[in-house]
Amino acid sequence: MRHLNYNHLLYFWTVSKEGSVAKAAESLHLTPQTISGQLKMLEDSIGEPLFQRVGRGLVMTEMGRVVEQYADEIFNLGAELTQRVKSKQPGVPVTFNVGIVNSIPKLIAYKILEPALQLSEPINVVCLESDLDSLLGDLAIHKLDLVLSDRCIPPGLNVKAYSHELGSSSLSFFGTESLISQFPGAFPNMLDAAPILLPVKDHALRRNMDDWLDTKRVSPKIVAEFDDSALLKVFGQGGKGFFPAPTAMKRQVERMYNVKAIGDIDGVNEQFFVISPERKLKHPAVIEITQAARSSLSSISQVA
Repeated sequence: MRHLNYNHLLYFWTVSKEGSVAKAAESLHLTPQTISGQLKMLEDSIGEPLFQRVGRGLVMTEMGRVVEQYADEIFNLGAELTQRVKSKQPGVPVTFNVGIVNSIPKLIAYKILEPALQLSEPINVVCLESDLDSLLGDLAIHKLDLVLSDRCIPPGLNVKAYSHELGSSSLSFFGTESLISQFPGAFPNMLDAAPILLPVKDHALRRNMDDWLDTKRVSPKIVAEFDDSALLKVFGQGGKGFFPAPTAMKRQVERMYNVKAIGDIDGVNEQFFVISPERKLKHPAVIEITQAARSSLSSISQVA
């Protein structure tokens, strides 16, 4: 294959997105003949056809789909570069892409990221939520600047990224007043045979919580499990079971979900990390967010 001509690649990519040579020509302000000629030159360069004509339309070949995937990455990176260059202009917010593991309590995520909106330089925070493996994949290809997680990078994962601990919070159990009245008694014995809501089994805290229940010799009825902390709390708000949440956010949880704390889960702590591509944090926004987050977690833990 000869050296790739990026103009040819752009014409191909536009045809793939627009669905036809005519629409691509209109989008690029060129004639259909020009587009067709450039596509033919790209196919000659690659050595295989990229489209097949089916009826009056075009269908991409298998090689066409491969080329399209690479073109997507190339032109998306170009758009990202343009945005980064523009963001250096005074008054234009810098886009900062943050991945949030879906098991992170939303109140904690807000408390950690809120200082980013108070920076002297304007910043546009884009939050994306998913599982840790998916977010680390996006971090590896620079779709994310930072990942907020409740656990460090799993051992053996081939990703060039580094975990930086922010802090931790103990956990408490919460329940509605109606549920509490149905299961009177002292904590934690009141949980025996009571309905509870827990994180899913692969959650970072689940094993420690199961061990804690065994140690306290209580056997609650697990009625539902969640990988999304917000959904768990909504079920708790509906009185479906007692549920755990960070002690550091006790007052906010009680107020937002109209529940009461019934007791602390001693010896079980939820940790929080930022994961970045840098061993030593260098990005100014990451540094400020990390410092503010450590201070914030420390202060809310003290007043909980």
